[in-house]
Amino acid sequence: MRIVNPSFGLEDGSENLSNAVETGSTDWSQDAIAIISNSKPNARELLEGVRDKMSAFRATDNIDYFFKDSAAKPAPDALYAEIADKYKGAIVALAD
Repeated sequence: MRIVNPSFGLEDGSENLSNAVETGSTDWSQDAIAIISNSKPNARELLEGVRDKMSAFRATDNIDYFFKDSAAKPAPDALYAEIADKYKGAIVALAD
């Protein structure tokens, strides 16, 4: 998985600089989105609320919720691979 902040880290003259944001951007109004919880207290509630609010301006049938087994452990590599393969964007939240 490649995580990119399109406003930072690209030098002038970098390959595909002119279209890096355009081709890699998520269309938040329709693309499949993964919502990922760090499994801390209240993270699930926070993210479910975000998904519910998104339903006011888009269909949410392709927004799926994922959570780690434990806040103290990293997510398994298979989860990262699944998200990178199936989703165009992700919303990640920390909560307590």
